[in-house]
Amino acid sequence: MQNLIDKADVLLEALPYIQRFFNKTIVIKYGGHAMDDDELKVSFVRDVILMRYIGLSPVIVHGGGPQIDGMLEKIGKKSKFIEGMRVTDAETMDIVEMVLVGKINKEIVSLINLHGGHAVGLSGMDGNLIRARKLWIPRQRKDAQEKELLDIGLVGEVEAINPELIENIKNNKWIPVVAPVGIGPAGERYNINADLVAGKVASTLKAEKFILLTDIEGVLDGEKKLISTMNVDMAGRYLREGVVSGGMIPKVNCCLQALREGVKKTHIIDGRVKHAILLEIFTDEGIGTQIY
Repeated sequence: MQNLIDKADVLLEALPYIQRFFNKTIVIKYGGHAMDDDELKVSFVRDVILMRYIGLSPVIVHGGGPQIDGMLEKIGKKSKFIEGMRVTDAETMDIVEMVLVGKINKEIVSLINLHGGHAVGLSGMDGNLIRARKLWIPRQRKDAQEKELLDIGLVGEVEAINPELIENIKNNKWIPVVAPVGIGPAGERYNINADLVAGKVASTLKAEKFILLTDIEGVLDGEKKLISTMNVDMAGRYLREGVVSGGMIPKVNCCLQALREGVKKTHIIDGRVKHAILLEIFTDEGIGTQIY
C-alpha cells in the first residue's frame, strides 16, 4: 500500500506545475546521446506525449551532427569544421538535408505516433518556416588588425521564423517536429545550427520554457559542481570569468538570447537521464541548470 501512496505523492508534487504550464509552449532542442540510445529515444517520446496529453504544448527541434558525419563517411567525404561550424558545399548540403529531413525527422515523428502521440514533421523550407541568410564567420587575420569573413558554404543563420505553421499544428493538439534546414531569399537551402534554430523558435513563439538536451549534467561551477539555478547576470559573469567554457559557451549564449527575446525560462539538462524533461519541469528540485 505504501508504494501506491508514494506514487500518488509523486503525482501530487507534479500537480502545481501541470496547472502552471497548462496550455504553455515548451520548446525542446533534442540532440546528443538521447538520440542514439534506443531506450532513451522511447523515454523521450513518451515524455513528450505525456506533456501533450496533460495540456502542455511541446515543440521539438532536433539536431543530427553525428548522423551526418556517419553518412558522409559512408560516401568517403571527410567533414571539415571552422569555428565549430560544418563547412557545407552542395554535395554536403544534399547529405545534410537527406539525414535531417528524410531520416531523423521522420524517425522521431514515427516513434511519437507509434507510442500513441500525434506528430507532424517539418523542415524550415515548409511554409517558409525558417527564413535564413548566409552565415559568414569572422576571424582575426594574423597579419592584420581587421577581421576577415570566411565563406563556409551553405551554412545559414536564422533571419526569421514564421510561426503560423507551428501554431496551427499546436492548436490542433499535434506535436511539431522541426528539422533545422532553412531557406534563403532565392530559394537556396541552408544548414543551420539546431541550438540556434530552437532558440529562435522559442523566442518567436514566446515559449514558457526552452530546454536544451546535452550530454552533461548542466552548467558546472569552478569545482565542477552543478549550478542548478542562475539569472542572466550570473550567467554573464560566469561567461566573462571563464567558468562557463568550451561547448557550453554557445549553449548558454543561446539561452541568454532566447531570454532577451521573450522566453520565460531556459534549461540546460542531461539528456542521458531517463525522463530528464519530466524531472526538470515537474519536480521541485529539477535535474539540470535553469537560467531565468
